[in-house]
Amino acid sequence: MGKIAIMTDSNSGITQRQAKVMGIYVLPMPFFINGDMYFEDITLTQEEFYQRLLEDADISTSQPSPADVMELWDDVLKEHDEIIHIPMSSGLSSSCETALSLAQDYEGRVHVVDNQRISITQRQSVLDALEMAKRGMGAKEIVDVLMAEKLEASIYITVDTLKYLKKGGRVTAAGAALGTVLNIKPVLQIQGDKLDAFAKVRGFKAAKKKMLDAMEKDINVRFSGKKVHLQAAYTCSAEEAEEWKKEIMERFPGYEVHMDPLSLSVSCHIGPGSMAIACCKEAEV
Repeated sequence: MGKIAIMTDSNSGITQRQAKVMGIYVLPMPFFINGDMYFEDITLTQEEFYQRLLEDADISTSQPSPADVMELWDDVLKEHDEIIHIPMSSGLSSSCETALSLAQDYEGRVHVVDNQRISITQRQSVLDALEMAKRGMGAKEIVDVLMAEKLEASIYITVDTLKYLKKGGRVTAAGAALGTVLNIKPVLQIQGDKLDAFAKVRGFKAAKKKMLDAMEKDINVRFSGKKVHLQAAYTCSAEEAEEWKKEIMERFPGYEVHMDPLSLSVSCHIGPGSMAIACCKEAEV
């Protein structure tokens, strides 16, 4: 059995330090801030990112250059026979499509998994791949399982301000202004490859209830009889995040809830103050 390396990008929420402990590799995602390039968790921290966001800096996401991707692959392949690379969803970034194209030159040694995950659900795919590799499964077997499970995840997100959705063109200026006056909180969802609208409610308390209700329905109906991993993510303060985690655990007793800061590629489109809940069906191997 060949030696398999597991790789992802920083959209997974896995930091460089965590990656070393886990024994995986994380490709840092680039950002442009007022025309200058930064790399998530390398030259740009979470705190710096939100500070620049609050300063109304011009922030745009990008994808790793082909040269950076291949340089990391080439380096990893010096000590491994194959790579399983798990990038963010192809529906949210072209970086996955680029990686799929680049992998064609690696004679089957690099396997790119387009399983349409992001943030905490993408992280779970990495954990699943690691576990399967430890069990002695081959790279193709692991990829087949990840792809078979790719739609078996659910994310709900609510935002504190409509400002950043307006910037991204997801709501009109008039809609954002009216929503602010009426304290409208949109609830967004990721069911597969894209970020879509799910509901609109009045106030944060109602938004959190809407997310918890939606997750309860997913667990009891969509994933009925199946085990799931329950997760949370946030761009709010650490204190607010802990309170959100407590609410989730009270609603779903018996579950361990993993929580991470939301990946910056999503955060720049929804802004600070947001909260999310997610679940992934346990991989069947």
